[in-house]
Amino acid sequence: MAYVQKEVRHLVGKAIHDYDMIADGDNILVAVSGGKDSFSLLWLLHERLSRIPITYNLRPVHIDLGFSSPNIETIENFLQKFPYPYRIEKTNYGIKAHSDENRENPCFLCSWLRRKRLFELAKELGCQKIAFGHHMDDLIETLFLNTFYSAQISTMVPYQEFFGGELIVIRPLCLVSEDKLLRLCKLEGIPILNNPCPSSSGGKREKIRKMLEEFYRENEKIRGNIFHAMHNVNLEYLPQKRRKTKG
Repeated sequence: MAYVQKEVRHLVGKAIHDYDMIADGDNILVAVSGGKDSFSLLWLLHERLSRIPITYNLRPVHIDLGFSSPNIETIENFLQKFPYPYRIEKTNYGIKAHSDENRENPCFLCSWLRRKRLFELAKELGCQKIAFGHHMDDLIETLFLNTFYSAQISTMVPYQEFFGGELIVIRPLCLVSEDKLLRLCKLEGIPILNNPCPSSSGGKREKIRKMLEEFYRENEKIRGNIFHAMHNVNLEYLPQKRRKTKG
């Protein structure tokens, strides 16, 4: 087994343990977008079942956004390799988000519609948890996106409860960098597909990614330092408004 395979497996196990993501008997909806990250997530969650003392059930779900992509056959062929009932749901979310009535922020509407449907399907399928394929670089890029464009220091989190804990979103790849996932895909023959979305390139996230890549090339520790900084927030050294005292 190549080193990167061992490393990715270890990091996924560490993330699941550190953030208490999965318990024995969980029913987990795996959001399979059709990208390498969600493919890798499904592969890793299935693979680790043979090595751990607990069990859980996986329900892969793909939301087709309506772009008439030839990828759908590859996605279905990949899902058929696993012993789980899967679901492919065709929608017009991507087309609607890019229509004339919504030119300002197509990514927001598309993501919101897709997530809303995934939440509905989780309830319908009896899944208490939804696993997304967001990796470490996604979390870091979102931190900078929110800082630059939303004036808030926030990002996606590895474990997040909704509706008073009735539904939980988990991100088991949160400790894995994108380059490690790419190497894993090549070693394991996991498909790497082109994103059919017209907004998949040239946006704000890509600008952030290119900026960060320059820093990563200068110092390989910077990626990890940024990620760990999100766990080490020193509010004492961040500006806070003060109320004037009377008298």
